[in-house]
Amino acid sequence: MAKKSEGLQQAAGEASKSERTVIVSGIPDGILKDEVMADILMIHFQRAKNRGGDVEGIVYPTTTKGVAYITFEDQKVTENVLKKGEHQLEDKRLPRHYPLKVSLYSEDVFSCISCVLDLSGFGDKCVLEDLVQELQKNITALSFSPLQPNGQISVQGSFPSIQSLKDNLLLKANSLSKTDKKAKCMSSQRSNSKTQKHGVSVESKNNFIHNADGEKQVVLDTDVYYYMKHILHEDSLAKKSVVSREVTDGEITILYLERVNASSDPSKLEKAKKKIEDLSAELHSKLRKKRFHLDRSKHEMQMYQHACKRVQSQYSQVLVIPYETHIDVIGSSSDVFGFAQEMKTKVKHYLQKTPQEMIVR
Repeated sequence: MAKKSEGLQQAAGEASKSERTVIVSGIPDGILKDEVMADILMIHFQRAKNRGGDVEGIVYPTTTKGVAYITFEDQKVTENVLKKGEHQLEDKRLPRHYPLKVSLYSEDVFSCISCVLDLSGFGDKCVLEDLVQELQKNITALSFSPLQPNGQISVQGSFPSIQSLKDNLLLKANSLSKTDKKAKCMSSQRSNSKTQKHGVSVESKNNFIHNADGEKQVVLDTDVYYYMKHILHEDSLAKKSVVSREVTDGEITILYLERVNASSDPSKLEKAKKKIEDLSAELHSKLRKKRFHLDRSKHEMQMYQHACKRVQSQYSQVLVIPYETHIDVIGSSSDVFGFAQEMKTKVKHYLQKTPQEMIVR
């Protein structure tokens, strides 16, 4: 009984700490030394104007670029910090103010995703190394791998930062496209020849932006998209005059929206796109993910899978995605926490039984 009581107290302590911890993203990386940035964060979250208070601990840097974990001594302070509409990191040691995103801690939160960019389409429009440096300067919360000879580069960061990257690339592409069209026009005035090198280059490479008239693209976090599709049944939007198709590549899903026919009202396409983007942003801030790893014995893996099916029937707003090596559980912070506690209880109970006793009636 003493050991059981001690275990319960330890579990309660861990739960209490998670309820007093926030995840902070959007921290500028590489501008100052890590210890200086940690000090600036400490000051920010202790200030009354930021609705802060006594800080128990801070973890920075973390494995995710631009992300820190702040634990407060009082849970009430944590709640007040989360209620503050906007956090702006400011200090005389920083070159400017930086907006921060603050959310309640969860073991696995949508704070970091990875994707591979193919920048080869920009190859004859600008120097790719210069483009990457420009992106790194504009979006400091992202981590970029070395640029590959084929024009591909890996990027890691929060989903909002990935969206910002997409917007930056589209703006850059549009700007370069306009510059090339102007240059092509000037070349045509000087010569009627259609074989000029610059003109041919524009003709052959001008469709690296796949955003044709009558089609809209929405870039989504794959987990958020699955939640929208399977829990909220928003597969966006095969409603009225809009149809959709998705292309999933790892942690990123691109949703293509099109009008059913050319005579359909084009405003419905824009409204559908905005609806999905607004819902995605809302879910991204609310959803949490818990991962149960299955690198155990075959018997224990069966226990987790069996327990997961049993618990899932109690949580209609939780999405469970089984994989060969793990199980992802996605939902609100409270639902995921409750789901995880139920899972642990059932698995502990099942592990005390033999495989024969586990046969489902």
